[in-house]
Amino acid sequence: MRAARKRLCSALIVAYGLFSLYAAYTVFLRPRRPAALRPPRRDRRGPRDHAALGNEEWNPWEGEEKNELVASQQRYEANLKMIKNARSHLEQTSLRVQIWGKAAIGLYLWQHIFGGHLQPADVTAQWREGSQKAGKTYFSFITGPSVVPGYFSVEAENVVLVLNGREKAKIAYATQWLHYAQTLIQAHKIQRVAVLLLGNEQCNNEWIQPYLKRNGGFVNLLFVTYDYALVNEEDVFQWPLGVATYRNFPVVEPSWSMLHDPRTYLCNFLGTVYKNSSRETLMEILKQDGLDKLCWIGAREQWQPQETNESFKNYQDALLQSDLTLCPVGINTECYRIYEACSYGSLPVIEDVMTPGDCGNSSMYHSAPLQVLKTMGAPFIFIKNWKELPAVLEKEKKMNLQEKIQRRKKLIEWYQNFKAWMRQKFINTLENSFLPSDKG
Repeated sequence: MRAARKRLCSALIVAYGLFSLYAAYTVFLRPRRPAALRPPRRDRRGPRDHAALGNEEWNPWEGEEKNELVASQQRYEANLKMIKNARSHLEQTSLRVQIWGKAAIGLYLWQHIFGGHLQPADVTAQWREGSQKAGKTYFSFITGPSVVPGYFSVEAENVVLVLNGREKAKIAYATQWLHYAQTLIQAHKIQRVAVLLLGNEQCNNEWIQPYLKRNGGFVNLLFVTYDYALVNEEDVFQWPLGVATYRNFPVVEPSWSMLHDPRTYLCNFLGTVYKNSSRETLMEILKQDGLDKLCWIGAREQWQPQETNESFKNYQDALLQSDLTLCPVGINTECYRIYEACSYGSLPVIEDVMTPGDCGNSSMYHSAPLQVLKTMGAPFIFIKNWKELPAVLEKEKKMNLQEKIQRRKKLIEWYQNFKAWMRQKFINTLENSFLPSDKG
């Protein structure tokens, strides 16, 4: 029994020794066979390559670490770019200008020339405002009956004051705003002031001159309508009259039909016929040979400052349905009708004569009247006498639709370029005057 137990123990020891030798051989001496191919492990980062190169130690997380490093670097570069862009934006926005719209011509500046919007959209609202960045300047615009001296927040050191100076009552109101602006300058609340002025139709604007900086006042720049003789392109600039925003004339977006559809009438004239004026001559000529039957004519004897919804739609339809818009002189040669006709692609036919008053050639321009339009090459028909009209209409009859379509496109494109040019001129003038010059 004891001998059998001894033999069993000896056999176990021999077996253990053989197993140990086999294990040692397998680990240290036996050649390695390539491991069976396994499908690559995938995670949300995509496939990873686990192959070891040469004698390098294999790191199963090496690909993931590299991807994270690349992603981290990309995030850093993106944040750096964002910071640079923000810094660049702050550097570029070097000027803040607040526009106080206290005359309807301010709406032509903001909505038609700047393409800006106002909130609320309701034109009867007591307070309306908008803002936009242009060039190096951040503009804000406020208007409405609630914009009253001392009852609103002055949010910029630079102000453009939009005023009406057509008649004595308007001038009295305008001077109140100028005195308010002067008080703010004296209190160091604002630093620089420009005025956009709806000038007198006979250019009797002497009342504004003492406020100009060159005359000892505080107004750095003056933008003024009509052919004001003191325009010098240094501190006094001519500004277009624009459309009748006081009658809520809209910003018109050209449509396919506006450009391509045939129009029912050769021409239109809807307006007041003053006694002993060239408008009477115009009406007489239109009645000759039945020309008035070819045109949309709506004459009245007395001027109406406000339109009814019906009369306003009637006027817009006349512009849209006429190839030509007749623009006789009134108190001034320049009138809203010119710009309103351009909006609808109806070519203005303008009576190119000077009206009585103090308007005329300036030190910069010698093409009065309508210097600001002629300088920009307005593609209008200019006539000196309405007796030329029959020949104009006869030529119009011979034009085919394709020729008229091309003319409409040219007119609307010119008007868009004109507004863009006036916008850039306005911005450049403010920045050149208001920003500190870097002379090294």
